[in-house]
Amino acid sequence: MTLSFNLSPLTQKKIQRFKGIKRGYWSFLMLSALLVLSIFAEMFVNSRALFVSYQGEWHFPTYTDMKPGSTFGLDYAHETNYRDLKVKFEQEGEGNFVIMPIVPWNPYEQDFSGDFPPTAPSIDNHHYLGTDTIGRDIVSRLVYGFRIAMGFALITLAISYAIGVSVGCAMGFFGGKFDLFFQRFIEIWSMVPFLYVIMILVSIMKPSFMLFTLINVMFGWMGMTWYMRTMTYKEKAREYVMAAKALGASNTRILFHHILPNTMVMIVTLAPFTIVANITALTALDYLGLGLMPPTPSWGELLQQGKSNLDSPWIASSVVTAIVTVLIMVTFIGEGIREAFDPKKHTRYV
Repeated sequence: MTLSFNLSPLTQKKIQRFKGIKRGYWSFLMLSALLVLSIFAEMFVNSRALFVSYQGEWHFPTYTDMKPGSTFGLDYAHETNYRDLKVKFEQEGEGNFVIMPIVPWNPYEQDFSGDFPPTAPSIDNHHYLGTDTIGRDIVSRLVYGFRIAMGFALITLAISYAIGVSVGCAMGFFGGKFDLFFQRFIEIWSMVPFLYVIMILVSIMKPSFMLFTLINVMFGWMGMTWYMRTMTYKEKAREYVMAAKALGASNTRILFHHILPNTMVMIVTLAPFTIVANITALTALDYLGLGLMPPTPSWGELLQQGKSNLDSPWIASSVVTAIVTVLIMVTFIGEGIREAFDPKKHTRYV
């Protein structure tokens, strides 16, 4: 038995249209590649070795438990310094070897072996973009900061849209008192100052990734609700909804199998711009000192360091280039999707 997944002709047309918008399509491919690489960042940016061959045995420290120096014949019990171990094996010439990641530094490790930090970019020390004010490698901070920022943006997007789409569709479909209640609730809740809530909760609770995700979701679902309410209200008056009701389809089926697919254009169009807003929000909070707890890798914290150390231009230039590049790519993707899913070009009724 073979399983096949065939896209509808309409969906295929939209995908082909998106591929024809080159800057959006290539931005999508590059951002997807960066996301995949960031998931496996430990293989490229890490102070632990990828492989260690010692006395005929193979070790894989990257994704395993901490290995003390005594494992490799060293005279200390804390975690092995694999950079020094690599140099030691090369000097001994006994066939043992270490393979390190491209950037052999983790985002929390401090390097005081050279000049007083921040130090300029150097190939010799493998600090390709230099170090920050306390000696941490900027490349590793950027890479892991990107993973945190994108994870925050995508998780917040998924939860906010799940709530907003569900509530918005229900408001537009059922109307009446249900609609009026949620309208008043959203109007009242939207008046609560977001920044004050952040400041109060951060002063009471320990700042964490999940806390900021929760706060962003609490305020982020309302925008999508209004869009989905309007579109559902328009769609429920169309003939295909009346036909589904006449055939005895349940409200749940009508909402999620008929109306929602015809309003999907709004979701896919706004999603990239919501990602931009989420990344910007987290970066701004970290910049203001209201974000994630140090020493968590953060673009906002690097931006703050760059502003405070203009005599070390590699800090500010690195993080600004990273932020601008990612935001431009996401914006191009959003523009491409908006053009490809233009309802004036494509219409879908079931």
